[in-house]
Order: sequence, then structure tokens, then C-alpha cells
Amino acid sequence: MPNPVNTRIPDDDRRELPLMQIWVDADACPRVIKEILFRAAERRRIVVTLIANRTLAKPTSPYIRSLRVAGGFDVADAEIVKRLNPGDLVVTADIPLAAEVLAKGGHALSPRGELYSGDTIRARLTMRDFMETLRASGIQSEGPAALSQADRQSFASHLDRLLTRHAAGKKP
Repeated sequence: MPNPVNTRIPDDDRRELPLMQIWVDADACPRVIKEILFRAAERRRIVVTLIANRTLAKPTSPYIRSLRVAGGFDVADAEIVKRLNPGDLVVTADIPLAAEVLAKGGHALSPRGELYSGDTIRARLTMRDFMETLRASGIQSEGPAALSQADRQSFASHLDRLLTRHAAGKKP
């Protein structure tokens, strides 16, 4: 029996495109971003899979799936990388995961609307490591700001552009 996560959902009369799926690092993904993804999944008929180490609420839809993984450091990240195919999109705020996704030929988009690229990921990894070093040495830093309306709009805009380019058969 084929793995239902990798099953192509027909696009009626449209020409067949390479399968593109959206994988969500869902443990820390804001609810409002998941809701944007759920609407896009229905509208575009594209599979969105939430991966988390806990059970998540999701609407009933053939396009929206969830996968619960064991708890532990980076278990969900490893599962995403394992299942990822080139051209797939991963929604994550995790910079090391985004780097792995890009290295594997996927696309990575943060919940704040930052589309990671090969040109920017090294700088983001360096900054992340620097901030981690500061925190480890006892220097306090503030956490990220609350998700703003501009962040939501940026996310929705980048998502729409990626999905539109994919539907047109162009490289996103």
C-alpha cells in the first residue's frame, strides 16, 4: 500500500506537475500561519503535512495531514528532512532545518515570511550561532517579537508566489 503522505492528489484536467508538498515544522508554528496554510491547501489542492511531537488539531481534509513523531531534540526536523523531496516547501523558523532543506533542493519559508535562500542562509546560521554563544555566556537577550500583521502578510504573499509559480510549471 502506498504511503498516503506521498500520494498525488489529481489536479482534474490540469497537466501533471511534479509533486510538491508543504511540510510544516508544526510544534512552534503559530496557529494563524497554520490557518493560512490550511486555506491554501484547500484552494490549491496541495498536500500540507504538519509534523510535531504532539497531537495537533487540524481540519478534516484530504489535503491536510499530520504526523506525530516521538519527542526529543530535532526528531521532527529529521522526519521532515527524511520525507522531503526536491521542490517541496518547508515552513519553519528553525535555521539549521532551513539550511538542510535548501541543501536537499527544497524551499524554506519562515512563519514571519522570510524566504530562505542559499545566499542568506549562511548569514542566518552565523547570527543564530552568535546569539546562542551570547546566551550560553549569560548575556540575556529578548525573544522574538510577537507575530505582526506585516509578518502574516509577508508569509501569505511568499506562499502565494511559490504556489503560483509551481502551478505555472516554473521553478519557484
